[in-house]
Amino acid sequence: MKFVMSLIAAAIVATPAIAAPDGAKLYADKTCNACHGPKGDKPLMPNYPKVSGQNSAYLEQQMKDIKSGARNNGQTAAMKGVMHLVNDEEIKAIADYLAKLK
Repeated sequence: MKFVMSLIAAAIVATPAIAAPDGAKLYADKTCNACHGPKGDKPLMPNYPKVSGQNSAYLEQQMKDIKSGARNNGQTAAMKGVMHLVNDEEIKAIADYLAKLK
């Protein structure tokens, strides 16, 4: 039994960690920058929000709500068209990235 546990422990240690998605890269690759600006502080339209420096949990929830349709108004139409491009893990990475911008 001790030998089996040692093998399991060795396998766990040898398994490479899965890297978290890169929020900055996703922000650019998923075209977020087209409407919110390269650093999230210069939106294309005056009624689009500045997203840099916002609370990460807030940003994440807004993106999930737009994606699911829970948030659905005139302000969400453009976002609704691109939210199918991101999964929940990517949404979190983008939100974490934006929250760190000043």
